[in-house]
This record gives sequence, structure tokens and C-alpha cells, in this order.
Amino acid sequence: MSLHDEGEPTFKAPPLGCDCHFHVFGPAERYPYGADLRYPPPLAPLEDYLALARRLGFERFVFVQPSAYGRDNACMLDAMREVGAKCRGIVDIDENAPDAELARLHAAGVRGVRINVSPVKPPAPGFAATMLPRIERLHARCAELGWQLDFLTPGWLTTELMGAMRKLTVDFTIAHMGVYPARDGVEQPGFRQLLDLLHHGDRHCWVKLTGVYRMSVAPGFADAAPLARALIEAAPDRIIWGSDYPHLSFADRVGSVELFNLLGTWAPDTATRHRILVENPQRLFGF
Repeated sequence: MSLHDEGEPTFKAPPLGCDCHFHVFGPAERYPYGADLRYPPPLAPLEDYLALARRLGFERFVFVQPSAYGRDNACMLDAMREVGAKCRGIVDIDENAPDAELARLHAAGVRGVRINVSPVKPPAPGFAATMLPRIERLHARCAELGWQLDFLTPGWLTTELMGAMRKLTVDFTIAHMGVYPARDGVEQPGFRQLLDLLHHGDRHCWVKLTGVYRMSVAPGFADAAPLARALIEAAPDRIIWGSDYPHLSFADRVGSVELFNLLGTWAPDTATRHRILVENPQRLFGF
């Protein structure tokens, strides 16, 4: 959906507001895709994203490495260099990457590593256990750097990893509200566990209000509103928002302005929105 076809924002991000999760895609001949493509990526250059950001009022940015590029972070790092001090990045790297590489990434503004499993991966008994060595190794390295871990996993896997998450001593984010099906409501067991982790954990858990279209099937994403509000109520100081631009395989069905406007209905109070868009990202990403 073209930016010109969308309606108007119902509110503006406050000064120093931060979009905490989006992607950029450059020309394929310059930035080749990885072998394991989940989707054919669109061309989504930095200038297109920044046009959207200006329209919504964002002044700070957290780039997230998309799965299409695998562990080649070049496209994102080039865009970050252009934006400068107003941005941070979340990379995908091998857990045993050399220290010098991590130091280079840190100097470029990187502040975390993705642990990224396709949101549509069907339940696979024992799969969570195969992820633990990578999580433990990255956890140790993030602790040294002051970085965070960024989880994107389908709901069943989010639930299976909850025990490992409880042991983490670095900050970690859970993208797309944990990818729990919105139709199953706030009382579904996995989502209750997520709320419990937010309530009773040692305050390292943060949740991203992102990718609502990956968990909702209702018109206007109405079925996701109770989940979003429950998360905000559970930890208003550890909720962040991201556009998930350019929405990839959903781009023809959703608009960025529409998704931004949802936050106005989930958090109608301007003070709460200020926390989600300004104060929380500032603390988490060290702006």
C-alpha cells in the first residue's frame, strides 16, 4: 500500500519518539539475499522509510536485520551510517563471531542480536532445546557488551523458551507480542505466562507492539487490542512500539499509518504513549 493511499495519522509521535522495529531493503544487485528466503523482499530504501517516519513524527530509529539477508548485515549498516547518532541496530550474527567484529558493530550503533525463527513455523517437539546453545553463547557475549537479545518466535516456541528467558541477566525483547494468536485471547496459557514474566520477572523482559497482522485475523485487528492493552497494563515501562515497515508479505493488505493509529486506541493516554515511544526506547537503547 503506497504511503499516498493511506489516511492521516490520528496523533503524532512526541519529540524524540522512536520506531523500534523496521527493515530496509536495497537493490538486490548490491545487497544479495540469503539462500533461505521466507519471502521475496520488496525494494524498500531508506529514503522511503524516512518519508514515513517524518509523516508520523519519529526522530529516533532502531533498524532490525531482516531474515532475507541472513547474517549479512551490510544493507542495514549502510543505512545506519547515513542516519547517524539517531539510530541503533539489531543484527543477526554467528554466536562465535570474532570479538573484533562485535566491537566494529558496537561502534556502528548496534545494540543487540536477533534470535529469529519464522513466525509460521509449525510446532516441533524438542526444537527449543536445539536453540539453547546459541542463546547461552549470545547471552554471555551480550552481557560483555551491554547488548540485548531480540526474540522473534512463533507463540508455541515463545512459550517453550520462557524458562530460558527467565534465566537471562541481560535485557531482551519479544517481538510481535510473542506471536500469540489474537483470536485465542488474553487467557490463552502462553500469553498468561508472558504477562507473568513481565509482572514477576527481574525486569529484563521487554515486549514490542509490532507485527499485529501476524497474529490477528479480525477486521481492524480488533481481536489484538485486548492483548496489547494487557501488555501495556502489565509493564508500561517496558513496552516499545515498531512499525515493522515494510510489512513484507502483508504490504498489500496493511498500511503503516493504520498500524500507527492503532497505538492511539491501545494507549489513548498521552503520558503512556510518551513512555512507549520516547522514555522506554531511550532507556533500552541508550539514546
